[in-house]
Amino acid sequence: MRLLPLIGASYFMVSGGPYGLEDIIGMAGYGRALIILALVPLLWSLPTALMVGELASAIPEEGGFYIWVRRALGSFWGFQEAWLSLAASVFDMAIYPTTFVLYLSHLMPALTSGYKGLALKVAIVLAATLWNLRGAKAVGDSSAVMMFISLSPFAVLIGYALWTALHGGVGLHAAASSMGARDIGGAVSVAMWNYMGWDNASTIAQEVDEPQRNYPRAMLASALTVMLVYMLPLAAVWAAGIPADRFTTGAWIDAAKLLAGGGLALAIVLTGAMDGLGTFTALTLTLTRLPFALAEDGLLPAILKRRTSRGVPWVSVLACAVAWALALGLSFERLISIDLVLYGGALVLEFIALAVLRVREPDLPRPFRVPGGLVASIALGVGPTALLLFAMWAARDEKIAGINALAFAAIVAVIGTAVYAISRTLQRTTKSSS
Repeated sequence: MRLLPLIGASYFMVSGGPYGLEDIIGMAGYGRALIILALVPLLWSLPTALMVGELASAIPEEGGFYIWVRRALGSFWGFQEAWLSLAASVFDMAIYPTTFVLYLSHLMPALTSGYKGLALKVAIVLAATLWNLRGAKAVGDSSAVMMFISLSPFAVLIGYALWTALHGGVGLHAAASSMGARDIGGAVSVAMWNYMGWDNASTIAQEVDEPQRNYPRAMLASALTVMLVYMLPLAAVWAAGIPADRFTTGAWIDAAKLLAGGGLALAIVLTGAMDGLGTFTALTLTLTRLPFALAEDGLLPAILKRRTSRGVPWVSVLACAVAWALALGLSFERLISIDLVLYGGALVLEFIALAVLRVREPDLPRPFRVPGGLVASIALGVGPTALLLFAMWAARDEKIAGINALAFAAIVAVIGTAVYAISRTLQRTTKSSS
């Protein structure tokens, strides 16, 4: 995978487009939404991208962040890093098919009702799984193409919105005062979800061309692209005068229909499908390397090491796809809450690994190095950790299967400890018997 496909894959691993931003507008209003979308990447995305740039270029191994944490903190914490990431993926991966169905329901509700909606979600999971069996290059190349195609309707939307703004707007300004109670905490949480995932591309390091050179460049290019993709459409529809209270998940379709008609609305639905498929496909590529890496270390069954002739860990791909499909029935909001908590725990371990490796391996070749010494590497994790704590506080009342979201995450972490103990016991038993 070369630089442009890596940028495309990284873009889909994090974003895929403005889809999913609507709730931020509805929760916070336009002005606050723009401030949130400008500040969150500075505190959340940029530090993560810099951390990934250093560690991925210094340790370009299959398994990525699992390898970093294991190398810095030992086998136990490496396993917990992979466990939390995979547990988060169960909820994260269900979001993209769910979002697509929500979009389609705005235009063609008959196609998304009842079992039809579930069938569409399963179809996205199946398509992404089959495409991943073609290998990393196929996924990267398709991601670069889909990135440009999926953004084209929003370029048209921005043009129509600006033209409308210059000609007096849509005439709905008075309705803006009807906006209900704001939920800033919820808006920040949704923004964090829309900006997370920069470390995902690290797990395919051995399948990337010149990883020491291309990872830092891809991280920074993708971060800038995502920020612009989010903020430009939002500012444009604000200028056109569409009230913020009209925005919930899928409202880009309504905005397109209002500004340009049904043709653009249909285009956004179609590219929304492409976005869901592209994001799911790119994340399948990277997340399925984690069970493979754990199996390589003897911590999961050896069957997960099986590869196709193209180097794809096909058993891991199929196992992950089944796990992700089982979470398709959860709601969008609940998925984001638990996803953030689990992913955040894994991310904090990565920042700790960055600092520990600065101490333990000061002479490790680092083609890209975050400026500053140990203090700078520690300070880099302060912003993401603070935002994570805020998101946990904001989700304090969220429940998953009747259990508080934070308690649910704690249970998942405890299960990870138990699974590690069982895996190590079985590993020792296997070695002694052989």
